[in-house]
Order: sequence, then structure tokens, then C-alpha cells
Amino acid sequence: MTNGFIRVAAATPDVKVADIESNVDSILTLAQTLLDKGVKIAVFPELCVTGYTCGDLFHSSLLLEKAKEGIDRIATWTLTHDIDLIVGAPLLTGDSVANSAVFIHRGIADTVIKTYLPEYNEFYERRWFVPAPKEQKAVFSTRGINIGIEICEDLWVPAPPSSTLAMQGAEVIFNLSASDDVIGKYAYTRSLISQQSARCICGYVYASAGQGESSTDLVFSPKTFIAENGSILQANDRWNPADNCSIADIDIEALRRDRLHITSFAACARRNGIEAGAIPTDGGKWDNNYLPAGRIIAPRPFVPADDKSIDERCTEIINIQTSGLATRLRAINCRKIVVGISGGLDSTLALLVAARTFDTLGIDRAGIIGVTMPGFGTTDRTYDNALELMRALGVTIREIPIAAAVMQHFSDIGHDKDVHDVTYENSQARERTQILMDIANAENGIVLGTGDLSELALGWATYNGDHISMYGVNAGVPKTLVRYLVNWFATRADSPGLKSTLLDIVDTPISPELIPADSKGNIKQKTEDLVGPYDLHDFFLYYTLRYGFSPRRIYYLARIAFAGQFDCAFILKWLRVFFRRFFAQQFKRSCLPDGPKVGSVCLSPRGDWRMPSDASSALWLKEIDSLQA
Repeated sequence: MTNGFIRVAAATPDVKVADIESNVDSILTLAQTLLDKGVKIAVFPELCVTGYTCGDLFHSSLLLEKAKEGIDRIATWTLTHDIDLIVGAPLLTGDSVANSAVFIHRGIADTVIKTYLPEYNEFYERRWFVPAPKEQKAVFSTRGINIGIEICEDLWVPAPPSSTLAMQGAEVIFNLSASDDVIGKYAYTRSLISQQSARCICGYVYASAGQGESSTDLVFSPKTFIAENGSILQANDRWNPADNCSIADIDIEALRRDRLHITSFAACARRNGIEAGAIPTDGGKWDNNYLPAGRIIAPRPFVPADDKSIDERCTEIINIQTSGLATRLRAINCRKIVVGISGGLDSTLALLVAARTFDTLGIDRAGIIGVTMPGFGTTDRTYDNALELMRALGVTIREIPIAAAVMQHFSDIGHDKDVHDVTYENSQARERTQILMDIANAENGIVLGTGDLSELALGWATYNGDHISMYGVNAGVPKTLVRYLVNWFATRADSPGLKSTLLDIVDTPISPELIPADSKGNIKQKTEDLVGPYDLHDFFLYYTLRYGFSPRRIYYLARIAFAGQFDCAFILKWLRVFFRRFFAQQFKRSCLPDGPKVGSVCLSPRGDWRMPSDASSALWLKEIDSLQA
């Protein structure tokens, strides 16, 4: 492994049926190409040493003898080439022939026999082969990981061997296959591989026979897939003769974390009397310049990357938020919501969700009371956008300036109004929250919180101020996704005015607007200047919560994801800020209002994240200090 990744390949060489010497040449030529690309383990198709479509030639003593010699030749080659190969061949076992996968590692060959032999198509494998014995070794340790091997039909049965292999400790499953092509089968196979990798929390590497197999009754196209925990990382173009392999780095560290965290995985193994093998202690090497192949390190992991899934993903997110709020309103028999509207992203998304919720429940939007509360730092831009947004959505508008009340409060507590410190800022935030709470009491409604997941992670909220609400509809939505969702609403707005307002809100700098504007009336207090770019913080947050990665690995991934956008020193600076604030601000999350989980992570103390408020960040900060920019 390198940096917790292992580079694997699924490859389909051209074969000539029964021409073993030619086939081995083809395998080794392709293996050399893969080696040159840094591949450490490669799988080739079922019976690729002879070809899958040999038929009754599988009982030819000459074919079997030369197949064994072919395996020996490949094994000898691996003595001087740093790559493990998994190839398929018919091999004698006692007085029978077995459809075998041969794992070849530094000259040593281990054999795994196919468990389930098909009898339902043109190739009645039981005519030539015997199935695997009930007990056989199919998990091997190599290059710091555990791998498992199954063959073609094994994947298609109700209880695939790979499920057992995974519970025995296999972290990557390799499948040697010879799957013919009929309408609809490709999509089904792709889905099957993806689902099995998710079920087994593993990498799954699949290579199927293709060019050169007999077309007497069937057609074989070279199909290669590499999947990881439910996602297809790479797949070749099976109808392009030149595209005969897939290469990708599988994230072993991420898989190991999920197996630890999802305790039902180990529980299933114990229930089935399976004892998991030990995780290899060889952690591999570390190389800051290593670039994982065949996978994208997205700079915005919370944001949909596939344009085809944008509408589906955004609709699902909004529906989750809407359903959560609707359920709460029904449960407490409430028909009014009070929400502070600042003209910023978070309150905009909350208001859009509230409007959709009221439509879903058949409640007049007039029951949504939007309150704009201009203060010392409110600019004309955000003020105007707040009003335009509320008008466009048809909610009840209230405007309550807070300057006078806050000045009275300063006088009461003896604070100098010219000292723009945390007291100056938080007094405004708490005044706004008090107004919202009191209006909610008067209207028999609830206060809808607007704070998002990123602010919760950084503690960028005033305790007992905007930190508090009766329901936090954005609690599971990080800032980068908030911006994305508001933009998505804009592209689907039913009026030009609403669209224009939403797009301007998206383009407005993120700010709490608690410090007076500059001499030109522009926002002076920009959040990302103070706590760092949300692009970085959301990236740090994702890999901290989703995978529990160390600062060293997060920094390594961030360097790849943000290459050309942020330099290393800049990333390190804000990584330190993130972990310092993440630990120090846990006390705010410990009393977090209810709110719906939207994605794979959240910070609710009642759900995904449970951490003592006085946990020390020393280990994490020490590792960050040891990193080189």
C-alpha cells in the first residue's frame, strides 16, 4: 500500500482458443503495461490461459499439461517483476479438472477453485470441471492487505463466496469471469458488482473474457470493473478493442474504518461462526507525491459531482428537509413558523424549505413570518434581498430594527459601543434570537433555525443566539451544499424576480453582518476571511466525520483536491484552525436543537457524533504541526 491506497487492475488480454503460448505472451505483455503504470495486483479473466471456450478440449491431457507450464512461466516472470497476478486456468486436481484461479505472488502460485458451476447455458461446466471442496483457502495476505478470490458464477448465487471471504477479512475481492453478452446483462452485472462491494464493504475487481473467445453460439466482450463500497470507480468501454483494462487505487484505509464503525459487519460474521482474519500490520509506505489512479478526490465532497444526478440529488435533499419540518409541525399541531431573514444563504434556504413545507401541508404561506432585523452591519444589498425574497415567496413580512435595543443593552451592561469585540457582536445575535422567540410565543408558532452543518462544526454561532431554535432545518446541510441548493432553486424559480434575487444571494459574500459596513456601504466582515474558506472546512469536515482520517491523510488528500487553488501552507493553516475549533466548540453541539440528517454525516449529539465537550485536540494539532507545507 501507499498512503492507504492499493493500485489494482482488471485486465482482459486477447486470447486464441487453446493456444496457450500465445495467451501467456498476451497476459505477460499486458501485465508489463500494468506494472509500468504502478499496478500492484491485477486480475485476468476466467480460464484466460487456455481460453474459456475450449469445450471438450479441457479434457485433453496435452492442453492440461501446457496450461500448467503456462502457469509456471507466469510464476517465474513474477520473480523479477513487482506485481501480483491472478489468472484463470484449467488445472488437474487429483483425477479431475478444476476451473481454477491462480494467485501468483513473487513466484508462488496458490489455487482457488470455482465453487458454483453453471448448467443453464451453452457451457455446461460440470461436463468438464468439478466444483470446489467445501473448505478451501481463498483469502490471502499480500502488500499489506487481505484479498479474496471468487470466479464468475460465484457472484451470482444467493450467498456468494465473497460475502464469506469479506467476513474472513478480505478487503478486496477479485473475480475472474467469462460472461457472455445478451441484452440487459451488462447493466445487471454492473449493478451486482456495485451492490456486492457495498454489502461487503470492500473493493471488488472484475475481469471478464472477451476478444478471441469463440463466437460459435455466444459473443464475449471484454468487461472490466473496479468498485469500492458501492461505487464504480472504473469500467472500460467493452466495445472498444483498444480499451481492455481498468486501473484504480482502492482506499483500504477508508474500508477499514467503515468495517470498524459499522458494527453489524462484525456481528454478522460472529453470527455465522466466522472468525475474521487479522488485518495486516504492514501499513505500507507514505509518499506525499503519490497520486491515486482511477479515482477523483473531489474538492467539494458534499456537492453532487455528476451532472446527470443533480436534479435527483437536490430534490431528495429538499424533500428530506421538507419532510422533517412537516412531521414536526404535524406532531405539535403548529401552523406558524417564525424565521429570521438576513438576505444570506442559510436563511434563504430555510425560507425556501419552509415555503415548500407549507405547500405540502396545504397551509397558507402567510403563516410563515419572515422577520428582517437590520443592525449595525446590515448592508443595503442584503436588506433589499431579504425583502425581495419574502415578497416573492408570499410570506408575512415583519421588520424590526435592533440598533436601539442593542444600544440600550450596551448601556445596561456598561459596554462601549465603539469597541467592536465579541460582546458587541453577540449582543446583536442574541437580541435577534430573543425577538424571534418572543414573536413565536405571541403567534403560537416555532422558531425555524437557519444555521448549517459547517457552522456547527466550527462553532460559528452565538451560544444562546442563532445557535438556538425550535427546529434547525439546515442542521445536516454544509455551507458548500447550501450555496448549491439555493442556486438550484434559482434555476427553477417560477418568476424572474425570484431568480434574480436568489442568484444575487448566491453571489453575496458570506457574513454575519455584525460589524458596520465600509465607507462604501459594502460588507466589511467576511466570514471566510475570519475562519477560512468553507470549501476547505467542508472538505476537512467530510473526511473527519465520514472516515475518521488523521490530519496527515486529510492534508494529503486536500493537496490533491485543491491543487492549483490553494497552496500547501494555506491548507495547513486552516486545517489547524478547523481541528482547534472543532474540538473547542463541541459544547455548542452538545445542546443542539433537533434537525434532520440529510447526508452521510451529521453532528447531532443524539445521532452520528458523540464526543465529550472537554476532549483534547492535542494529538491532532501535534500531527498537524509535524506536517510540511
